Amino acid sequence: MVGTVLPINMGALAFVAAWLVGMYSLGLDEKEIIAGISGDLILTLVGVTYLFAIAKNNGTVDLIVRAAVRGVGGRVVLIPWVMFGVTGVLTAIGAASPAACAIIGPVALGFAGRYRISPLLMGMFVVHGAQAGGFSPISIYGTITNAVMADADLPTGEIAIFLTSLFVNLAIAVVLFAVLGGRELMGRRIDADEQSEPAVADRPNGGAGSSGPHAGGSTVATAKPATDTSSGISVDQGVTLAAFAVVAVLALLFDRNIGFVAITAAVVLTALFPQAQKGAISQIAWSTVLLVAGVSTFAAILEAAGTPEYVGTWAAGLGSVLIGALVLCYVGGVVSAFASSTALLPIIIPIAVPLIAAGDLSAVAVVAALAVASTIVDVSPFSTNGALMVANRPDTIDEERFYKQILGYSAIVVAVGPLLVWAAVVAPGWL
Repeated sequence: MVGTVLPINMGALAFVAAWLVGMYSLGLDEKEIIAGISGDLILTLVGVTYLFAIAKNNGTVDLIVRAAVRGVGGRVVLIPWVMFGVTGVLTAIGAASPAACAIIGPVALGFAGRYRISPLLMGMFVVHGAQAGGFSPISIYGTITNAVMADADLPTGEIAIFLTSLFVNLAIAVVLFAVLGGRELMGRRIDADEQSEPAVADRPNGGAGSSGPHAGGSTVATAKPATDTSSGISVDQGVTLAAFAVVAVLALLFDRNIGFVAITAAVVLTALFPQAQKGAISQIAWSTVLLVAGVSTFAAILEAAGTPEYVGTWAAGLGSVLIGALVLCYVGGVVSAFASSTALLPIIIPIAVPLIAAGDLSAVAVVAALAVASTIVDVSPFSTNGALMVANRPDTIDEERFYKQILGYSAIVVAVGPLLVWAAVVAPGWL
């Protein structure tokens, strides 16, 4: 509330809250409090936005956008669904959700900025696409969930959980497509002249990728016109494309940290082509880094205080098992909106064991609902995937407006999503 009224970054407020609660309520020292910072997420934000700033400066991002448009035959209506499907396939075959979003998100938002597609639609399609494939039996979420169920002596339902996540996120995508102007895209095509037209990408506010109201930023115009691909690809663009391919292979196939890989690629490109990196450092999402660092630290303090476990135990003690399951869905959704879904799943599922044992609810149904309710909220700008979308906003979209759009949408998902998932999966007793 304070962060939306006063010109203060919410991450800074969260740091203050984490310090006060940790020191004077939980008796933690500063080192224990600061240990809650999500270094992995911060490195991902810095590395990805740095790499794409260089790619934007030398015209590579614009080159990728035009090539993809030609791939769908200029049909604008297909572009959001291609982004949804590609991201879903990446996570289904084992890519980490943040890695998939980090690779596809900037490209998808580039389409939004250039071809007048709702950036909220494109950004959320990428995140929901990642979650749609996120619970396949060979995915990271899927293997974690199935392993936790096996350790808790619960019956597993790998395909049921995967399909639940797939259909819920697909249903959300259909609604978003209808509400955010998807139907208006059906008659739109991009002609050959527009596809080959070079673009100049001047980024407002220095492209700082700042998130949150009142984040501020200096005005730096760093981009240069993209090379006209009708006469070929420039050397720096070719090397940048090769760098993208290496980053994707290392992050998706070899499970290397996307932040380390991306920042390494950015450093190599900077060394090879110094002109392309002018202003790139200022385009790193510094205010988003502050936002996420503060919120993740405060979320860790809440976990240290045992807040999720307390609420879960209370839910298990309710007279109605169905209501208890609903409460747990909300616990998973609210906590995950401010923390890592990967870290939450091994915690929230065992909490549900007493609830499952207390009634005749299907274990697969309860776990599927918990899993989906805890991951659809990753659209939040305080989570990894949502923060990546904020950090890679289109050039033509005001950062404060885009942040508020994502924040408002994520608030709706957190408020309504767990209830709808519970009503569709647990209450009918289908699984």
